[in-house]
Amino acid sequence: MDQAVTIKAKLLNIDDQTTHAFIKTMTAYRDACNFVSQYVFDHDFEFRFSQLNQALYHDLRDLFGLKSQMAQSVIRNVVARYKTIKTQLKQTPFRYNTGEKDAQGHAIWSQIPRDLTWLWRPVKFKRLQLDLQRNRDWSYLNTSSQLSLNTLMGRKKVDFVCKNFDQYLDASRWKFGSIKLLQFKNNWYIHLSATTSLSEYELKQTQHIVGIDRGLRFLAACYDEQGQTLLCSGQKVLRTRRKYKKLRAQLQAKGTKSAKRRLKKIGQRENRFISDVNHRLTKTLVNHYGPNTIFALEDLTNVRFATEKAAKKRRYEMVSWTFYQFEQFLAYKANLNSSTVVKVSPRFTSQRCPKCGRIRKENRNHELHLYICDKCGYKSNDDRLAAMNIQFLGDQYHKGVK
Repeated sequence: MDQAVTIKAKLLNIDDQTTHAFIKTMTAYRDACNFVSQYVFDHDFEFRFSQLNQALYHDLRDLFGLKSQMAQSVIRNVVARYKTIKTQLKQTPFRYNTGEKDAQGHAIWSQIPRDLTWLWRPVKFKRLQLDLQRNRDWSYLNTSSQLSLNTLMGRKKVDFVCKNFDQYLDASRWKFGSIKLLQFKNNWYIHLSATTSLSEYELKQTQHIVGIDRGLRFLAACYDEQGQTLLCSGQKVLRTRRKYKKLRAQLQAKGTKSAKRRLKKIGQRENRFISDVNHRLTKTLVNHYGPNTIFALEDLTNVRFATEKAAKKRRYEMVSWTFYQFEQFLAYKANLNSSTVVKVSPRFTSQRCPKCGRIRKENRNHELHLYICDKCGYKSNDDRLAAMNIQFLGDQYHKGVK
């Protein structure tokens, strides 16, 4: 099994000449991406690489002055973006009220699958960036510990800083891929992909089975095979996000140009905050339980919280936390730590009594966050109870039960 990671490094001592070369190359690269995107949009979303390469390769070289590998990287970048959007549209069909009601008087909703034809305009590439391929557009210089980056104005040797970068220089374990060059607040950064081969996880090596319930009050409620509970509070995160929400509302009320610029920065800052929380939380869980652990999560594919049942002031928090990002971070960190993540059915995980198996929705009190079984009298925090049921399903997976 191959596991890819992204290494983030900051470039140092970038002079004006190198900066000019970077900006000139990145601008040409971005304009070329928009050129290819317009072609894809005008030709019924034809984004097979071979077809685009045959039709646009020489245009990219002549119109934008790109080098051979850069021209192909442009096409790959556009193809990847349209494939991503195609998947996102497929996962989020258009829902509409039919105007009819069922026997209980509830509105009947229907949905229509979406594809790329729902796009009104071609995908727009706005941010300056540059993709460089290993051994063609960039290389690592062992003698000077520098990076050699290709631009339209020739090769540029740059210094960089990256904590624990030496571990990725082991060619027998890690293989470097492409580099993405970015600029942020007058500083230059690279995102370097690295891939390593890992042995497939075997169930017989399992030492721990942990059920994790994701939520807002507790970002992660964990329960293991020894009956130990670990609750990761989300109250501080909620307070921070509500602060951003309040500030966003104030700026939207102003509507000035400076307010709109401020809104954009706030959105980027909040996204970085969320990613940082998920990174630190997943790292803590992997280190706490150690290697040879099965982390069981609910499969939340196509599951969306019923926002119409939530208080209006909490709807934003309920639908915008990145539970999928948490799952991605936990999966790759677990793989690197000789562990694995499995997804189990979310059905009745918050309604089932872990002692007697009784399933009854009314046993859960949402306001008190308490579950009391009306059959055996078992009592527990509702988030902890969900984690117990998820852990049970993870144990069934370990035993081979379908």
